[in-house]
Amino acid sequence: MISSTEWLVTVAVLGAVIVADLILAIVRRNKETTPREALSWTLFYVVAAIAFGYFLPQWAPAEYRKEFIAGWLTEYSLSVDNLFVFIILLATLKIKKESQQLVLLYGILIAIVLRVILIFLGVALVSRFTWVFFFFGAFLIFTAYKLVNEKENVEEEESKLVVFMRKRGFSNFAIALVALGITDLIFALDSIPAILGLTTSSYVVITANIFALMGLRQLYFLLQGLMDRLIHLSRGLSFILAFIGVKMVLHALHSIGVHVPEISLELSLAVIITTLTVTAITSLYATRGGSGKEKI
Repeated sequence: MISSTEWLVTVAVLGAVIVADLILAIVRRNKETTPREALSWTLFYVVAAIAFGYFLPQWAPAEYRKEFIAGWLTEYSLSVDNLFVFIILLATLKIKKESQQLVLLYGILIAIVLRVILIFLGVALVSRFTWVFFFFGAFLIFTAYKLVNEKENVEEEESKLVVFMRKRGFSNFAIALVALGITDLIFALDSIPAILGLTTSSYVVITANIFALMGLRQLYFLLQGLMDRLIHLSRGLSFILAFIGVKMVLHALHSIGVHVPEISLELSLAVIITTLTVTAITSLYATRGGSGKEKI
């Protein structure tokens, strides 16, 4: 178990990083983020997450390492998908690139607050009620089925919201914040059940989510040029969510005495890494001409 001291140190360090990022965004609010700068910061946060997972057994149970890596990869992948919606939203609202720094960071802070709340609720439910695994598993399988058209549905809902708020005199900046908050909530409802299918440790779930969200502001500017190339991302994420959904259902059946095979964490981690790798390679190969459209 994680002690109170270890919780406090973890929260203090991660909080300090988030505050530093907020200060940096405010200081540089009138400057565009260059691709080189975005790449450097993205690599920094990725290395930091991997290092955290590697050293995690120094103060936590050894199995937390694999749970964290699997959970972080899943949440990070879903956050990347989330960013594509952010790109479309901010472009539609014509938010200046200089202002996008603050909008993105505020959106990420909203996402962290929402996910922490949902995490504690989710962990409390799965710890007390086995049947919740059936519900979450079915929900993830359904989400996987709907994921391909998810962006279109989200955009349609937010278009109505934009019209509603503009009629009431809201600025584009305020509309963007509200729209990003709603998007965060929609994606959190998908991502929290997904990671709970890999671990029920509140510590692992929260740290994996925070590490997945940190650095998204810089990753946003890096992905703008790749938006039309990762055409298979939704399919890959759909497969991962369906896989975790099946894993949760099997776990629930096993917990009530039904003899079914359980999917190990090692297999889950291998499936997630393989799926993301294949998704990235096939997407980049299919759009190698730079058009963003799949080659026949």
